[in-house]
Amino acid sequence: MSVLDSEFFKDDEAARQHLEAIRWPNGPVCPHCGCMDNIKKLEGKSHRPGLYKCNDCRKQFTVTVGTLFERSRIPLHKWFLAVYFLCSSKKGMSSHQLHRMLGVTYKTAWFMTHRIREAMRDSAGFDLMGGNGGTVEVDETFWGNRKPRGQKKGRGYAHKEKILSLVEREGGRVRSYHVERVNAATLAPIMREQIAQDSRIMTDEASQYTKVGREFADHGVVSHGIGEYVQGNVHTNTIEGYFSVMKRGLTGTYHHVSKQHLKRYLSEFDFRYNYRAVDDLERTVYAMRGISGKRLLYSAPIAKA
Repeated sequence: MSVLDSEFFKDDEAARQHLEAIRWPNGPVCPHCGCMDNIKKLEGKSHRPGLYKCNDCRKQFTVTVGTLFERSRIPLHKWFLAVYFLCSSKKGMSSHQLHRMLGVTYKTAWFMTHRIREAMRDSAGFDLMGGNGGTVEVDETFWGNRKPRGQKKGRGYAHKEKILSLVEREGGRVRSYHVERVNAATLAPIMREQIAQDSRIMTDEASQYTKVGREFADHGVVSHGIGEYVQGNVHTNTIEGYFSVMKRGLTGTYHHVSKQHLKRYLSEFDFRYNYRAVDDLERTVYAMRGISGKRLLYSAPIAKA
């Protein structure tokens, strides 16, 4: 039997019950005051299914209150399908494809995918990467092919969006950032904030890593400029492999990603990489656990120097 035959992918009531099990494994929690013990389920004929009342703050709520799904008119089982499709597609799924598969408008599908990416954000947690002599590979890449109108074609990266990624070899986690500039003033603070000082870092020979590299236990460098890619255990092949999947997805699936929303697409690729060891349905559950306490904002500031 296909996983898509599960009732929560077909029926709203089953989807609601499944979401309650994911979000409230120990019973309902009031999203208004945080109460767990003094909650009553309202089951009268005039009450809609899944309605609860907190006897502490006297407010009513359902499992979607305080989540990305709050006040959505889209059937909950379609939300489950959308999350599953985005979690199970290695290089992502376009909003056009989703709107055809779910039978919703393109505008609705676009809004759904961005909400889901918001749920995927910060999936790996906020603890420091590396630590205890662990190895973290650091590198930057560039996204975007269109030069501003009137600018001559040719090589160069000034017109492209800059992405910094950190990949932990042992733990297998990745964190990516859309940055304004690729220089020490921009990249060093991110590395200090995200990587434990007793870690070994691996980079290429770019000058922006030279000074900050001294702040960690060890700094391995490979010189790509002279065709050097591996020196024993010193390499950036892990992060290069991650970039290859990310760029194939951005180019082949999404084609054009605006500067405003790039950080959410990075969250999506980070999420799938961080949970690559689990099956598609379990990955969907992890994404569902990220829906609480988030609201989609259409301004997406990027890191500045």
